[in-house]
Amino acid sequence: MSSSIWTRAALSSDKRAAAARCWRLVEAQHHVSTAKLTDSTQEQERLELLLERSKPSIPAECRQLNYLLFTPFRYGSPYPHGSRFRRRGHTPGVFYGAELPRTAAAEMAFHRLLFFAESPKTPWPSNAGEYTAFAAEYSGDAVDLMASPFNDHEAIWTRRTDYSMCQALADDCRACDIDVIKYRSARYPDPAINIAILRCRAFARADIVDRQTWRIHLSNTGARLICELPKEVLNFDRSAFASDPRIASMNWER
Repeated sequence: MSSSIWTRAALSSDKRAAAARCWRLVEAQHHVSTAKLTDSTQEQERLELLLERSKPSIPAECRQLNYLLFTPFRYGSPYPHGSRFRRRGHTPGVFYGAELPRTAAAEMAFHRLLFFAESPKTPWPSNAGEYTAFAAEYSGDAVDLMASPFNDHEAIWTRRTDYSMCQALADDCRACDIDVIKYRSARYPDPAINIAILRCRAFARADIVDRQTWRIHLSNTGARLICELPKEVLNFDRSAFASDPRIASMNWER
């Protein structure tokens, strides 16, 4: 028995085929940063190639994918702190996404605020951070933590700091050939769906299928999230993040 909540046999019987689109945000500096260090497109391409060669090898099952899709599965250095479905240390990668881009943007805002909570002397940035939201299509066997029987334990799946049960569930999902976990966002103030992809084989297409540009401005009043096209503005005051004790106790005046 894997836990008092599920067994591997139960996971296998509760998995269902899932196919949809999910969104993820990354900093929009992945090409701009190297452009600043070079004088021409040719020099930038050579620098990008050298940087590529210095990174860990790409897992065989991920090599056909766009780098935005395979990056979470690539890096071979120890995962420093662990996350909801990934243990710390040398552990298998997880691609975290969301059903909607605004949910992915809210998750990014939370993690940016967490950085400032852990760096109390760092001043608020004067300019908004720019991010690229991109969409990927996935298809594979999934478990839905918002459906029966898992939804009886929603408080466990949405814990703010204790991820031990979620990590154990991910381990058993891999053992049962389950590639996708659907779960409720613990960060978005309204009900919203997140997606955790556990293996590269779950991507239905090798390339991304859509993208957006988002800007996230953080200040002592909270977070303001702006999408350029289609136009969307989200405002979260301090109370939206108060459920996380690390941010709730943060010094907002800096």
